[in-house]
Amino acid sequence: MRQTIIVILASIGIIIVTVLPAQTRDVPYTQEDKERIIRLEEGQKAINQRIDGLETSLNKRFDDMNRRFDQMFTLTLWGFGVLFGGMGLLMGFVLWDRRTALAPAIRKTREVEEHSELLEKALKEVAAKNPDVKEALKHVGLM
Repeated sequence: MRQTIIVILASIGIIIVTVLPAQTRDVPYTQEDKERIIRLEEGQKAINQRIDGLETSLNKRFDDMNRRFDQMFTLTLWGFGVLFGGMGLLMGFVLWDRRTALAPAIRKTREVEEHSELLEKALKEVAAKNPDVKEALKHVGLM
């Protein structure tokens, strides 16, 4: 039984080895097929060259765009710097101007307060000697 199985398998193997290569050898391969393959390869090379050209063109465009975006970003930063710097200078000028404008008014107010204190002292001295003045100062709330 074993021997028959081995003989059958061996014969199937021999048939496969001898018949299949013979079938593939029967396929005709002509000069026209060779030329067609050569033309396809040349077309493929041309397509590859065009793709390479497009890649370099796209890379150049992207580099140009990146450079332009960098320039725009730098310009924007400078613009904001100048804007905020100008605002700071303006605020400084306003504060300085306000202080210099208020200084004479503050000085005048101090002088008026000193004079009013002196007048109040003088009135109190007069009120100590004159009862009518004393009564008037009490009525106003100064005594």
